[in-house]
Amino acid sequence: MYKEYFGLKKNPFSIAPDPQFLYMSERHREALAHLIYGMKADSGFVLLTGEVGTGKTTICRCLLGQIPEHAEIAFILNPKLSVAELLATICDELGIVYPGQTSSIKVFIDLLNAYLLEIHSQEKQTVLIIDEAQNLSVEVLEQIRLLTNLETDRHKLLQVIMLGQPELNRILDRSELRQLSQRVTARYHLEPLSKSEIEGYLRHRLAVAGVERPLFTLQAVNRLYRLTGGVPRLINLLCDRALLGAYTKGLNVVSPALLMEAYNEVFGKRAARAGKKCFLQWFMIAVLSLIFVAGIVFLTLLIRQPVIEKGTSPLVVEKSGTIPPDTTKQQQ
Repeated sequence: MYKEYFGLKKNPFSIAPDPQFLYMSERHREALAHLIYGMKADSGFVLLTGEVGTGKTTICRCLLGQIPEHAEIAFILNPKLSVAELLATICDELGIVYPGQTSSIKVFIDLLNAYLLEIHSQEKQTVLIIDEAQNLSVEVLEQIRLLTNLETDRHKLLQVIMLGQPELNRILDRSELRQLSQRVTARYHLEPLSKSEIEGYLRHRLAVAGVERPLFTLQAVNRLYRLTGGVPRLINLLCDRALLGAYTKGLNVVSPALLMEAYNEVFGKRAARAGKKCFLQWFMIAVLSLIFVAGIVFLTLLIRQPVIEKGTSPLVVEKSGTIPPDTTKQQQ
């Protein structure tokens, strides 16, 4: 709706995982490097975790664009499956034909093993990528570990990349999954964007969409960080609604007030009050911190003042720090 108004060719703040819009912050660059390293290392498991909306799936889409042509990929988006359903889904992704009514684990494993050996003989690599891996059951995770036992004397036949929320780490810490956890050769936890990265993130996405000029004031960028905590998906939701608000009001840039209106519309009044309360809390913490520092400085200066004995005048203190004797009585 607002694309023509601002001269945009695409929607700059879509929440779809489009690799073209991926802003390669230092964190995202490191996360992608870990995935690429783990995949090339011919190891068992590679793990990428992060909070909801931090960009894990987008990084995975970017990874898919860099996988060599000789690699065969099985990509599972919905891992809430039984063991038999998971194996059937892997076969479907790899184009492995199996009996239609079978639910035999042995049948699936035999077919997969034969396929992996054939692919390996062609000097190709097979990669299994599982998104939302925190939804995998313990039984399914154990079966995935057993799949990585399919190997030759020198090479693993299957490389597994798992993407999930932070609770995936807690699941892998269970004692019954310690064998799988020990096979994770590369892991990375993706943090949200820092405050200093928000402006670059907005500039990048707007440039990809066809606009080079800033559409958000500096104050709005600062407010955006406080409202979203640097989570890209929340940034996209707010910025999209804020640009729509600017369009309806005939404004050229988004101000902090307009951003708060968008926040209220997207997350509701209750969330807006929570955001305002959070802002006031940060403000009070800043004020109290300044008062505390000022108090420390004052006490330090007070302690460093010269100590003068009681009953003497500070006006007669000499540079040496001693007080001359009272000669008044001697003159009398």
